Order: sequence, then C-alpha cells, then structure tokens
Amino acid sequence: MDVEASTSNRKTEKCNANNQCLIAESGGRCMSTQAMQSLYDFRQNNLLCDAVLRLEDGGVFPIHRAILSACSTYFRALFTTTLHCREKTDVLLPGVTSPMMNLLLEYAYLRSIDVNRENVCELLIMADYLSILGVLELCCDYLRDNLAPENCIEVMGFARQRFCKKLENDAYRFIVGHFVEVSQRNEEILHLPIEELKPLVGADELNVKSEQTVWELVLRWINHDPDSRKDYIVDLMKNIRLGLLDTQFFLENVKDHPYVVGNDACRPIIIETLKFLYDLEMITQKDGEVPTPEIARPRVPHEILFAIGGWSGGSPTNYIETYDTRADRWIPIKETDPTGPRAYHGLAVIGFDIYVIGGFDGVDYFNSCRCFNAVTKEWREVAPMNARRCYVSVAVLNNLVYAMGGYDGYHRQKTAERYNYKTNQWSLIAPMNVQRSDASATTLNDKIYITGGFDGHDCLNTAEVYDPNTNQWTMITAMRSRRSGVSCISYHGCVYVIGGFNGVSRMCSGEKYKPSTNSWSHIPDMYNPRSNFAIEVIDDMIFALGGFNSVTTTYQVECYDEKTNEWYEATDMNICRSALSACVIMGLPNVYDYIHKHRERLMEEKRQKLLAHEVRRAQHQQQEQGQVRQNLQISPMIPIPPPFPRTNENDSNNNRQR
Repeated sequence: MDVEASTSNRKTEKCNANNQCLIAESGGRCMSTQAMQSLYDFRQNNLLCDAVLRLEDGGVFPIHRAILSACSTYFRALFTTTLHCREKTDVLLPGVTSPMMNLLLEYAYLRSIDVNRENVCELLIMADYLSILGVLELCCDYLRDNLAPENCIEVMGFARQRFCKKLENDAYRFIVGHFVEVSQRNEEILHLPIEELKPLVGADELNVKSEQTVWELVLRWINHDPDSRKDYIVDLMKNIRLGLLDTQFFLENVKDHPYVVGNDACRPIIIETLKFLYDLEMITQKDGEVPTPEIARPRVPHEILFAIGGWSGGSPTNYIETYDTRADRWIPIKETDPTGPRAYHGLAVIGFDIYVIGGFDGVDYFNSCRCFNAVTKEWREVAPMNARRCYVSVAVLNNLVYAMGGYDGYHRQKTAERYNYKTNQWSLIAPMNVQRSDASATTLNDKIYITGGFDGHDCLNTAEVYDPNTNQWTMITAMRSRRSGVSCISYHGCVYVIGGFNGVSRMCSGEKYKPSTNSWSHIPDMYNPRSNFAIEVIDDMIFALGGFNSVTTTYQVECYDEKTNEWYEATDMNICRSALSACVIMGLPNVYDYIHKHRERLMEEKRQKLLAHEVRRAQHQQQEQGQVRQNLQISPMIPIPPPFPRTNENDSNNNRQR
C-alpha cells in the first residue's frame, strides 16, 4: 500500500515526581521504563522467562507470560484458560513472522514501536490477529494521518477487510472531502464496483464545486472497461446533479455523449434536465409551490464561512451568520456572544475555535478576547491582549494568533503581539516599522504581511512583512494606492489587497503582491466601492462582504475568481454592516447546523424572491412615471419613456471611519 512515510509513533517520555522516568501508554496509563527495560533485557537473555513462542519461519522467542497477557487478550486467554490439561509454556504461532514478532514484543515490553509505510499493513494484520489493541490503534492512526488522494480508496478497502470501522469511516470522509483530487489522481477508484461507485457519486457530502467533476469521473470509470460498463451510465447519471451543470456544458458534453445517445434509458433523464434548465427562466410564471428536483439539490459544503459582529444601523452588533456556498444562502446563527456586540475586531480560527479579538462597542476599546467553539457552540473568555486594539489586524501562523496595530482610544499602535492557545497567553513581538490602525494582515509562505492603514494623520500605502524566525519586520514595496479600512488576503501565492479609503473616497480597485518579485500589479475592480469590509477565500474564490461605500453600510457580497479574472455578484447577507470580520472553518462534524436546512425549497425561495422583485420594480416604475408627469405637467396620454433602473439604497448610517 502506498502510504507516505512519517516519523515513528513513539510515545513521549516523561518523569514522575521521584524523577523516575515514565513512558505514556496509549490508554493514558504509565509504567516504569526502567523496570520494563530490565524485563526486556531479561527476555533477550532468556532470564526468568516462563514460556516460549515458536514461529513457522524458525524463530524462537522466550517471553514472560504476564507481560504478553497484559497487552493482548489473545495471550491472556491462551495462558490463563483452564481448558488445557497443563499450562501452555511452549506455543506455536502460525502466520507470524520473526520481524513482526520482534516489533510486537518491543511494544509489549516498552510500549515503543516503529510504524512505517513498509510494515504498517502487515503489522495491523498481526496486531488484529493477536488482539494487541494498542498496536492496532497506532497502525490505524498512522494510516489515518497519511491519507492522500492516491491511497485513500485502498486504505478504505483495507480497513473494511480488517473491520476497522473508524478508519474506514475516516477514509471515506477523506474521499468525499477531497473528491476533486481523488477523481483525478486515484487509480483504485477505477476498480470500484458499481455498487460502491453509485452511492459515492450520489453522496450529499461529496465536496465538488462543479458537477462537471462528477461527470468526468463517471466517464473515466466507464472508459476503463467500456464494453462491460457503458450500460451503467443510466444508474450513474441518476446520482449526478445534472441540473447544477452549466447549461452549455450539459448540451455539448452530456446530452449528446455517445454513451447517452446510445442508451434509450437515458432519455427520461435528459428530458427532465432540459425541462428544468429551460423552465428556470419562466419560474415566476408558475402557479403553486415549485419544489427543487433531486437533479438540482445542492450538496453539503465542507467549508463554512462565518461573518461575525460589525456596525449596523448606527450601532455595533453581535449578529452571526454563515454562508452555505452550495445553496448560495446566508443562515442566521442564534448563538451570539452573550457579553454583547463589537465592531472593528479581528477573527482567528484554530481548529473549531473562533477567536474574536479586540474591537469596539461604541463606548469601550477592547483588549479582551472571546472564543466561540463551533462544535459545542459555547462562548468563553480567553486571556486579554497587552494593549487595547480597535481597528486591529489579525493573522494566524502555525497555530499562533497575531494581533497587530490598532487604536486604543488615544494612539495608533505599531506594537504587535501573539497568542498561544495552549498556554492561554499573549506575548509581545517586535513592533512594526509604522503605526497602523485600519490595516489588514494575512499569512503567506510562513510570514505575515500587513498592508495599508491609518497612522493618525494619513492613509497609508506602505506594507511590511514579519518573519517569526528572526522576529523582524521588513518594509516591502509600497502599494500603488493609499488604503485605510482595507482588506487583504493570501490567494494563489500572492497577497491580494482590495478596496479601502484613500483619504478622499471609498475604492473598488485592488492589487496583488508577488513576493518573488517584490512588486504589485493591478487586478480587476470590484463592482462596489467599499471600506471596512470582511474578506475570505472559500471555494477557491475571494469573497468581499459588506462594508461602507461612502453613503451607507451594505449587505452586498461579491466574489473574485482568478481563473476568469472577474468579479461576480453573490447572494447578499441578511443585514447591512461594516466593520465586521469573517473566517472559514473546514470539516465541521456538525456542518448541518450551519447550512440551509430546507434544500428542497430553494427553487420556491428563488421564485418568491423574483416575484417580490418584480412587484417592487413595477411599483417603482409607476412612481417614477407619476413623478415625471407631475414635474413636466404633461398629459397622461403622451407616452413616457421607461425610467432608467435604480437601486434602492440601504438605510444610511454614519459609520465611524477611522
């Protein structure tokens, strides 16, 4: 089995209060390594041994029965059963090799074993056979830790054969979570029987941004043995969400594919999909509720975008909502911070914990930090920072949280500090070269980049980089534009800097920094100017959320895709807000708590939204025409040209822009 090499799974040695060395066993118990080393030496020299294990390859191993019985139910039953007429002291073990026995005995005596890719499968089989559960667990951990797109199918099959249910489930979750890479790089997937492939491609949890990936895998599987597999195209097409395919792709690559055209049983599926794709344009003309058909029901996302806090309606808020990328819906979350709202704060994610750092509640500038666990949904207080930081810049590097700059109510800061969640402690690091509040930071190539901001007098175009190995900040080439209230994020090997306030107006422009050339280059403008907005990468696209556009706070969301080098409009958030912060969590075990609950009603929701939009548009046109007639004092019999479309502004709020 192709399993990546890793360091041996040796347990960490510790010392007790009497300075006697201990080694931790997998179950959390401890034993004296000095005593066990002595027993191990006795065994090697056949001292005080009370039994012998004989192997088919000629190996002979003197052992202590009590030691083996302590770690193996197999040996415990063998040496303690009353069914034998006399004690078993000379045992033949069929199917076990001497190298494996040496490793197992080392574990039995010393709780130490070297698990690697060459021995892990045989070792797991032997540990299962001899019921040495500690070794079995270590082997499963090794395989789990070294899952890769190339080996995950084989690991899942191997785990199923050995009845390692947890490892099998973990391998399956890896497959659906990394399905794009697995479908392209794994050869074992081509050998799956139809009974296993069909539920896999139909799984709600399949992590695919486009159903084109699933279609291409199905073709790859059939092409591996077309004569015996091409008739399975019908069963597999029923499990693909054909209604979510791009219409042009469906017409050119699916509808007229030889496997489809040559199978009459595919015709009803094609007709259903065509009907859905073309009826979508006439959805508002339908009577009664429109259900979402199975062919268009979105799958479950593996990444959840959280948007927390901000400034809304003239005051700060603790509102939380999550974005379901597959359903393209925002979902309000009721578990808000009970201590109250905050804006101009930072967010950091470690595991399933979201750290809310610093900020402002309209009165106080915070050095406090709160933590929300997305699994337990509980809030807790963690250690406060050394300084109050509103308009703070936050980044995470190697599971350490960095907080930089900000405003304490009196001064713009250039100090920076980092938080270690293991010790629950903040410690100061080297200060930046420049005072910065309302800047933005991100991590790239094991370094932290911070861009723009406000120094108390000017909006800044400078940027600098922090190297944690040297604890040093270094200025890099300045940006092309001054940007305060800016957002930056690492994306495809570059630092992308977007929007902000240049001292005159809010901006929709953006630029990206390439570290290898120490240079900035232009990227396409956003549709909407904005400052003090949130930014995140999800589904391999940059999302810009909310912000202030010089007139009002906004709930508008747009996303940038480097592949097309274009911005696209996305579904608006539920409330208007600026000074919010966002983060992404992957692999939540309770992901269903944060996604759209009624996926079967998505089409009806869209229909109702379109109908409401048409009603508002008709009312707006009537008002415009009435106003024009009144102003021009003309006869209503004279035709009036239709007005230019206008967008309704959100409720304005005098958001604090620092």
